[in-house]
Parts: sequence; C-alpha cells; structure tokens
Amino acid sequence: MIKYSMKKLLIFLLLPLFLYANKWCPVTGLSIQEHIGTSYQARLKSNDMLRVYANLYALLKDKNDYGLYDIKKYDTKSKKYLHVEIKKTLKLKENPLVQAYKKRYYPMGKKVYEKSCPKNIELDDFFEISDLKKELQTKCHIDSELHLHAATVYLWDVKRVGGVIFNERIIHVTHDEKCPICGMYVYKYPKWATQIYYKDKHYSYDGVKDMMKWYFRYKKGIEKIIVSDYYSQYAISAKKAFYVVGSDTYGPMGHELIPFASKADALSFFKDHYGKKILAFEDITSELIDSL
Repeated sequence: MIKYSMKKLLIFLLLPLFLYANKWCPVTGLSIQEHIGTSYQARLKSNDMLRVYANLYALLKDKNDYGLYDIKKYDTKSKKYLHVEIKKTLKLKENPLVQAYKKRYYPMGKKVYEKSCPKNIELDDFFEISDLKKELQTKCHIDSELHLHAATVYLWDVKRVGGVIFNERIIHVTHDEKCPICGMYVYKYPKWATQIYYKDKHYSYDGVKDMMKWYFRYKKGIEKIIVSDYYSQYAISAKKAFYVVGSDTYGPMGHELIPFASKADALSFFKDHYGKKILAFEDITSELIDSL
C-alpha cells in the first residue's frame, strides 16, 4: 500500500515533465495515433494535468485510481475531442486486450525482449507503461510498433508485477526421454509436453492424452502432474488446468486434450477452434481417453 501511494504521489508530481514526451497511452501503452478513433482525453483531479487514453478501459482505470474530470472523447467526424458524460454505473472490467496478450503478445514480447533488448533495464524506475515503452524504443533494436508494444507489455505485465502469466517455468525434457505410452521422443514436441512426478523419478509425455493413459494405470505414488498451457507454453498444474476436447487442433498423436491455465482462455480457444467440451481434470475419464 505504501509503495502504491508513493507511486501515485510521484505521478502527480512528475507528470508535467513527461506528458507531452510520450505518444502512447499511459495505462495500456498503445499508440494514441493508431487508436485515435477510440481515444479519450481527461484531466487529473489532483493537479489538472491532461492525460490521453487509447480506449475506455484505460480512461476508467485512471478514473478509478486517481479521479478525472473534463472528460472528452475523440469524434471521428469533427476530428476533435468533445465532452462526454461517463455514467457512474459504468464499472471497470477486465482489459479487453488481455486475451490477445495471453495468446500472442506475451509470448512474442518475451522473444523480442530476450533477442533485442539489454537485460539491465530496471522496471521499478518507470512510473507509466508509456515511459517504459519510450525507454525500450531507445535501448532495444526493435524495428516495428508491434514488436515494441509486445516487448513493453510483456515486461510491464509479466516481468514487473507478475501479471497474467507469473510462472515462467517451462517443462524441460532431455533428448533421451521417450513417452512411455507411444515411444516418441518428447523433446521434439515441446509445446505438448507433460510430466508426472513420483518420489524418485518422473515420466514425460507428448500430450495430455498419453499422460492420462499412464495416470489411470499408475496413480499410486504420484506427487505432481504438470502440463503445458497452450497459449503461454508455461508449466501449470494439471489438476488446476482446464481442457478443451474435440477441437480442430491436433497434437503429435492426433486428437488431444488442450490444456489452459484459466477457464477464460479455454473458452476462447473452445470458440475459435470448434471444441466440443471444456473439462476440469477430475472430469476426465478413462472412457473419454480411450475414445480419442
């Protein structure tokens, strides 16, 4: 709470210094010019400073956090910012971009950052995501707004505070590990890798389907089961994951159960890829596995 209050105070004191230096939304980091049609302007109640937002979500977040007045929305006909009333009943919802970030931007941003940016960037030095983006534009070798934004949101949402993806552990498989069910080398299919751990050993599998075949035969003594989240590719607990069945996406062994860290991600994939069911771990049966 103290750290948050200090950040709030520093924003109020230092905002005039960088308000016009940034061309990106202070909340989302999106380019104002590229999102001019959905953009807003408003002033902070504390010091009257003008802020420009890429979308309604960003405006509402600052309104909740700091208080705003003199709110204007960009009018595409007149090409001016015109006064609008924001209903008090309008509540801040989840960032509408969060699904796109999980699916595409965080994994992309991680790769861009690791390939093109110095590793000594101190994330706590930045008050706004737009300031971080300006720093990356200067310090990194990035050739597009898309890659710059992906790297920025990855660092801001994931590396800085944990964000949606907070566990960057991936499933590591050695080159000599074969799936005990089908005999395939698992390292060749990293995005599908799963593992079951016992007290003194573990087994790796090239998909949830084969893993579950083993699970139903040798449950005794299992201490941990991990699967790869389909979007982030990070290791997640198999028993806490959600699984899409019957989609148009196939694994190394054909029809597969596709694992996700959140139900929202599973539902998004379910709709995009014509899934038939979304199951929790305890809903998976041996009969279902045999039918795939």
